[in-house]
Amino acid sequence: MRSKRMTWVLTLTATAAVLGVVTLQSCSGAGRGADVSAIARARGLTEADIVAAVKTFQPTGKMDEYLMFGSGGHSGQVVVIGVPSMRLLKVIAVFTPEPWQGFGYGSDEHKALFENARMAGHDITWGDSHHPALSETDGDYDGQFLFINDKANPRIAVIDLRDFETKQIVTNPNMGTNHGGTFVTPNTEYVIEGAQYSVPLWTDYADVDRYEEDYRGLITMWKFDRDRGRIDEAASFSIVLPPYWHDLADAGKGPSFGWAFLNSFNTEMATGGVEDGNPPFEAGASRNDMDYMHIINWQKAAEVAAAGNTRMARGRRVIPLQTAIDEGLLFFVPEPKSPHGVDVTPDGRFLVVSGKLDPHVTVYSFAKIQQAIQNGDFTSTDPYGVPILDFNSVIEGQLEVGLGPLHTQYDNRGNAYTSIFLESQVTKWSLDPLAVVDKIDVHYNVGHLAAVEGDTKSPDGKYLVAMNKWSLDRFNNVGPLLPQNFQLIDISGDEMELIYDMPIGVGEPHYAQIIKADKLQPFEIYPEIGFDPSTMSTASDAVQAGEERIERRGRNVDVYMTAIRSHFNPEYIRVREGDNVTIHITSIEQVRDATHGFGIAKYNINLSIEPGESQTVSFVADAPGVFPFYCTEFCSALHLEMMGYLLVSPR
Repeated sequence: MRSKRMTWVLTLTATAAVLGVVTLQSCSGAGRGADVSAIARARGLTEADIVAAVKTFQPTGKMDEYLMFGSGGHSGQVVVIGVPSMRLLKVIAVFTPEPWQGFGYGSDEHKALFENARMAGHDITWGDSHHPALSETDGDYDGQFLFINDKANPRIAVIDLRDFETKQIVTNPNMGTNHGGTFVTPNTEYVIEGAQYSVPLWTDYADVDRYEEDYRGLITMWKFDRDRGRIDEAASFSIVLPPYWHDLADAGKGPSFGWAFLNSFNTEMATGGVEDGNPPFEAGASRNDMDYMHIINWQKAAEVAAAGNTRMARGRRVIPLQTAIDEGLLFFVPEPKSPHGVDVTPDGRFLVVSGKLDPHVTVYSFAKIQQAIQNGDFTSTDPYGVPILDFNSVIEGQLEVGLGPLHTQYDNRGNAYTSIFLESQVTKWSLDPLAVVDKIDVHYNVGHLAAVEGDTKSPDGKYLVAMNKWSLDRFNNVGPLLPQNFQLIDISGDEMELIYDMPIGVGEPHYAQIIKADKLQPFEIYPEIGFDPSTMSTASDAVQAGEERIERRGRNVDVYMTAIRSHFNPEYIRVREGDNVTIHITSIEQVRDATHGFGIAKYNINLSIEPGESQTVSFVADAPGVFPFYCTEFCSALHLEMMGYLLVSPR
């Protein structure tokens, strides 16, 4: 009993520093502060609560061991969260204009980015970001790049992790939406993007009564040029798929290198139409007991594409479905219906699939899949001629894990973790033997999971984050639209332990990846004065101290400006109504965290200029008047005195 009490006292004492409520003694010996155990009793804190606080608290100046990159859902952005503190460190602007970072508010660099991101002739200023993917080398995160998809408007973005900024957005005109993206091959040779809802491919329009004839699925392999830090669109290609709907993907590693795996559902090819008395899409797309996992030989497909065995569709190279069949690029195997996730084990030997309407996880053996392909062990073909492998000949086994299994992650001790949507639980189970080890409740309706480096060849096995769709009664009421809840789970022991709740109020996040922080080597300031982040090189129009000037050529005015605490140079920009104004602005700061903003009143211009950065903004001075511009950050000791005037005289 004494030992247990001593443990409790030590726990409270250790936690005192965390809670900031240690009992302090003055020099005279009089007590000030509060008794820790009394505070714990008053707040109703249990020993488990206090242990959890100790495990997650990070004192000021102490850095997190891991960083989590999570999708921002309908915000169209990426959230960066420290683990285990669960502190929100940054929201990376990707598909949606974001004023604090000056993203999409005037700079020529961002105008070009958003121009490339247009679809169907429209400016697209929002996204539904779903699945971030860190770049990999030999199946492990390397901390260099991050990719993210926009499900709503089928696009892929490239983020450079030297400065955590979006560098490229590519569009896919042959997809209606994407969901099976982004996922990278083990050396980031390709970024995988799978469509979700099939649409007409070879024609601009076909009614749904032509669904089976004219609609098609698609998987795109975006070629990544690591030296340039950009997707090479010309070297990329797609493979045409039957008109099923497609879900998540994963790339093989180790023995399964060179292959990719893509879930599908709606193999019924349901076309909905409740207004006509037909079953709704969801019911129609859930009738079959099994759907098809797509098994794709991407390495051979790259050779087929390079040999020119493609057709052009809306300016993109695609391998026709029949070519994919003839060349042995595409095979199917039945999988439990309505799957959400195909997750390759760290050693690359097995694939785990969960069907939302089946209480089991199904473990497929890649070796058995390969043997079945070599032996021609097919039960039949689908309506489009794709060979279907025999289910029983390629599975390693099945395990009942709960109602509504979705997504699986791994640790470094041979265990897997699967989210259980309907039961609001996470199930821990062993791969060998197949057996349930532990379960833990989460709040509520968990979707994806993210374990630390849990989808690489070498997971760390310390923490798991459950990304829950509902929070209900977990937090203060903020109106009918509630935040989702990220819950941090300690998985380092035999039993899982819930240690932190983090509300996320920035959209509907979906998936995340967690990397060791020491793998990241971001800039503290840009490498040199006049650096252009859009090209990651010196800007051709960079301005050095002493080179500030204004040049006029007819109705074109170029302003060469510098920014430093605590002034812009020049501070007056005099132009005439109708002039084409281009401001080349360089921060000549070399002090870390001394960021300058540049906002012009009533012209919808707002930039964020980090130390050493150079940006350009072009606009027509079409409104005569006097328009203050100022540094929108805390740019001067007196605050907001760093300003100037844009003076537009009437013509």
